[in-house]
Amino acid sequence: MYVEDDPDIRAIAEIALQDVGGFTARLCESGAQALAVAPAFGPELVLLDVMMPGMDGPETLQALRELPDMGHVPVIFMTARLQRSEIDEYRALGAVGVIPKPFDPMTLAEQIAEILARARMEP
Repeated sequence: MYVEDDPDIRAIAEIALQDVGGFTARLCESGAQALAVAPAFGPELVLLDVMMPGMDGPETLQALRELPDMGHVPVIFMTARLQRSEIDEYRALGAVGVIPKPFDPMTLAEQIAEILARARMEP
């Protein structure tokens, strides 16, 4: 599941995830939509924009964690906010990684795979 408020970025991500990466993706335009969609969709991964109107990414992550069967789902933030302190904050919230924006649509799936592989090896 990819949560992103910018329709142009969502469109690029959809191509990158589904056509290039082979993922089955559900795209959401807001944190509220993600909360409504997640239980029925049952994502194996959540890609989450940090800066969104209404619920931002960190607030969305905290709300997703409260839903049944969402506590274990890995979350990767996708953001241009990449200060070391910000990345540390995302990890403290439970994110397994951060992908910088703008992202390369041709390598997005590889970046996701690398982050998930590292997360599986961490204690």
